[in-house]
Amino acid sequence: MYLGQNIQYLRKQRKITQEGFSERMAVSRQTVAKWEAGDAIPELEKLLEICDFFSCNLDELVRKSLPENESIYSEVRVQTVKPFKMVRYVMISPQPENDVNAYMERWAMASGLLAFDKDAKKIGWDFPFVTLEQRNRFGLNGYAAAYILPQGFEATYPGVEIAEQKEADYAVITIRKPFKNAFERIPNAYKKIMQYLGAKGFKEKAEDNILSCFEYEYDKEGITYMDVYVYVNAVTDGSLHTYFS
Repeated sequence: MYLGQNIQYLRKQRKITQEGFSERMAVSRQTVAKWEAGDAIPELEKLLEICDFFSCNLDELVRKSLPENESIYSEVRVQTVKPFKMVRYVMISPQPENDVNAYMERWAMASGLLAFDKDAKKIGWDFPFVTLEQRNRFGLNGYAAAYILPQGFEATYPGVEIAEQKEADYAVITIRKPFKNAFERIPNAYKKIMQYLGAKGFKEKAEDNILSCFEYEYDKEGITYMDVYVYVNAVTDGSLHTYFS
């Protein structure tokens, strides 16, 4: 159980002293010290208060090593994505992500895109319009993949849809080695973004010609990373903005 170290870790992350945290929790400083040392366990009601205060869930607080877990993820940041044009394709299959990525890579070779720009960016996102029957009876899921078209390249080769994306603000998090435990690390990244949005008062927003979310995978110094993007409402603090280019 990681409860004590997690409370201490989260408290220090928020730059709160034991005395300050004890006041928030309406307990003595000695009680907080015992929690962090593992000499005492908060009652369930108090555990829920701690979760609310740190914007985490009970399972994370008690069972996971948050300092170790945090090394997997960057901090969430708000990033302005400039407008771009893309070619995209959707597949519904038992393994749609693998299938559509392979299809798009073949298209990029055949169309001359990778000859034009070997570093052309490829993004992807879950395709939600799959029926319950397709999922439950046939084990099918949907995924979309797209190449962002570099300036000067004309996409005339058939087999894809051409679409345009407007400039938009996204909450973004980076995952280190996302496929080491993909079924936990990638969903947890989305969860961290949603916690960030809730704490900052931002909201998800649906709008035409803007992807609600997408993922961008890349390698850096032999390590795989993934950036997860979730579209949010406009941000007024310009200091938060960086650019996807």
